[in-house]
Amino acid sequence: MERKQASEFPQELLDIFHEYQHGEINRRDFMDRIQKFAVGGVTAAALYESLKPNYAWAQQVPKEDARIKASYETVASPQGNGSVRGYFARPAAGGKQPGVLVIHENRGLNPYVEDVARRFAVANYIAFAPDGLTSVGGFPGNDEQGAVKFREVNGDKMFEDFVAAAQWLKARPDCTGKIGAIGFCFGGGVVNRLAVRLGADLSAGAPFYGQPLSAEDAAKIKTPMMLHYADPTKDTGIGQRIPAYEAALKENHKNYQLFIYEGAQHGFHNDTTPRYDEKAAKLAWQRTLEFFNKNLR
Repeated sequence: MERKQASEFPQELLDIFHEYQHGEINRRDFMDRIQKFAVGGVTAAALYESLKPNYAWAQQVPKEDARIKASYETVASPQGNGSVRGYFARPAAGGKQPGVLVIHENRGLNPYVEDVARRFAVANYIAFAPDGLTSVGGFPGNDEQGAVKFREVNGDKMFEDFVAAAQWLKARPDCTGKIGAIGFCFGGGVVNRLAVRLGADLSAGAPFYGQPLSAEDAAKIKTPMMLHYADPTKDTGIGQRIPAYEAALKENHKNYQLFIYEGAQHGFHNDTTPRYDEKAAKLAWQRTLEFFNKNLR
């Protein structure tokens, strides 16, 4: 299927899809509400097919790429759900490298997030992408069911799973002891929270359109942060909260950079859906690599 651009869809339709992806409406309501956009012989089902993720688009680094080694590892998480399974990618050449924790959206460890881990391995990091759905059987193979499963997990315990994954990565013999964290959507909010929880043990955080912290929590951050957010007029829910978050970071003299990508939708880095914005995604990735190289090496 040919990838469509977000600009080819009405913003209201993209907003309804966003609500559905985030569990704010069920499938029946979603299909009912997009029916009005099904014109000119296009059905609501066809509209959904053009909006939902196509994992093939996200493969920038093939699984069998000779530059990397990848495996699935299980990490003990006694404070969380007992254990958390994840995708571990590292340079084939071996040696000690800094670590990057890759936190998924609210759908679990899908192929897009695994590819992001491989992209870091190619850039000479060891990367671990934990699956927050481990306790409910793991990512079920598609984002729609992943979103359903996600709502079955105890959120506090899932956060502890991510903490355990970060500590496991940092303590590995092939890690230099410096780790950063990147996360998308839900995962971006987790990175913000990890910066509070892990303190100086997290050497860099790069949340993408993640839920901002309260002023009280922002004051506790000890980690250098690079914040990537979509256009506030396209991602209104998150966008309304960015000014207060930035004000708290400024007021407390935190080490941060904030980038707003004009015209970009929420989810602009995820290259499996029409909301992907190639220009914004590539620029944000380049900035993140430079930021990690500065703070982790």
